[in-house]
Amino acid sequence: MAAVVPAERAEAARALMIELFPEGFEERDLADGVELVAYTDAGGEERLWAAFGTVSSDRVENGWGQRWRDFHQPIQVGRLWVGPPWETPPADVEAVVIDPGRAFGTGGHATTRLCLELLLELEPSGLVDIGCGSGVIAIAAARLGFGPVLAVDHDPAALEATSRNARANGVELELSSADALAGPLPPVEVLVANISESSVRQLVPDMATRAVIASGYLESERPSLPGFEAAERRVLQGWAADLFRRAE
Repeated sequence: MAAVVPAERAEAARALMIELFPEGFEERDLADGVELVAYTDAGGEERLWAAFGTVSSDRVENGWGQRWRDFHQPIQVGRLWVGPPWETPPADVEAVVIDPGRAFGTGGHATTRLCLELLLELEPSGLVDIGCGSGVIAIAAARLGFGPVLAVDHDPAALEATSRNARANGVELELSSADALAGPLPPVEVLVANISESSVRQLVPDMATRAVIASGYLESERPSLPGFEAAERRVLQGWAADLFRRAE
């Protein structure tokens, strides 16, 4: 079963899919939006119809479980390796093992890769990950020596997934259930926000924050942050990520 939603509705649609199919689902980027796919039975098909209205379905052959695993391939960004638990990382990397079972993000999306690329450009310090999802970026930061690392999300299920993945990776994170746009941000030197262009524009980093990594938007979008200068931009598959540094 599959539902296609426009890019601007993708975040809300993902949250809904997590509620409907906590065992996992696939996400595919399309030219005109995002396709969300679940392997399910008649009951799941009915839930998907009720949630999205227009969906498509195909009968899957035996062996679909292995093909689902094949969809989740590991990635390597510099000395960081991000992959599922059934893959074996190389011996000379900082490994971040993420179970895709709850589909909050496994590192494969272009915006996550771009954020990790920019994270490697920074000296380790205190860091906050806004909209932490599965905890990929927060865990990677801890692996790289950043600390303390605070993971923030307004969704309790995301925080539970981040906590579980942090334990599996043997790293310590601070977790906070909060709306990052509704109050002051923590006084840390580095802020990462892989959210959306409109949300990035609403961020008000603390005066202690010297660098902001922002993503979650298309290459055509260029957010700005008062008091910060755009220092570096990375693009991949039509998506973008920016490194902002505090203006002197």
